[in-house]
Amino acid sequence: MLELLKVVFYQPIFNLLIFLYNNVPAHDLGIAIILLTIIVRLVFLPLSKKSIQSQKSLQDLQPKIEKLKKEYGNDKEKMGRAMMDLYKEHKVNPFSSCLPLLVQLPFFIAIVEIFRAGLKEESLKLVYPFLETPESINTMAFGFLDLSQPNIILAILTGIAQFFQTKMMMAKKPAVQSPGSQDEGMAASMNKQMMYFMPLLIVFIGATLPAAFTLYLLVFNITMLLQQIYIFKKDNKNNQEKDDNSGQSQDKIIKGEVVKEN
Repeated sequence: MLELLKVVFYQPIFNLLIFLYNNVPAHDLGIAIILLTIIVRLVFLPLSKKSIQSQKSLQDLQPKIEKLKKEYGNDKEKMGRAMMDLYKEHKVNPFSSCLPLLVQLPFFIAIVEIFRAGLKEESLKLVYPFLETPESINTMAFGFLDLSQPNIILAILTGIAQFFQTKMMMAKKPAVQSPGSQDEGMAASMNKQMMYFMPLLIVFIGATLPAAFTLYLLVFNITMLLQQIYIFKKDNKNNQEKDDNSGQSQDKIIKGEVVKEN
């Protein structure tokens, strides 16, 4: 199984990195990693888009979910049926945001292994025969950053990017809790803790692993954040247009009724 994972995931990504390293200016590993990150993001763009849209839909439904909690209180059976009807009405699958993450997991593990141990000279034996095999990989990026060693500054920047990415995806809940839902405060507290825990975990991981992986994760989080901003703005604009069109239609109906009465 491990050999299969190496052949299917590890080796292709590693060889793509070597190809980029061979062709970027000055054989700069930092530039190669940035390009690798962008390519990986483009490959998974449809999946990440679907995941973000699903989370955005759940965020938009949050006020209606809060109303259901207030209406049904502690009756979990009725609450569950009402939630399923709500999801069905709005064509939202609450689990659809998890599938893209599971699909990307093997690639993520392979990338971690590449930057943890794949930059050493002995790893070059995994380079495909049709690619030029470098004598060694120069881990000094941009002329000053050693990507073979942990870098706390990169780790902190990555944690900051993770914080804003997580904060944007957190559902906005009403400040008033429904009397019948005793677990709302606990859930809100857990969500808030996760928003701070994940960035701190990223900083810790980035401070212990080679800076090559931290650079990859930083670029990945920044591009993901930009994609989220774009999708959120586009979705909000579409919702605003729908509301405007609905308002205009209602005005026309009201005006038509007034004309008939006259």
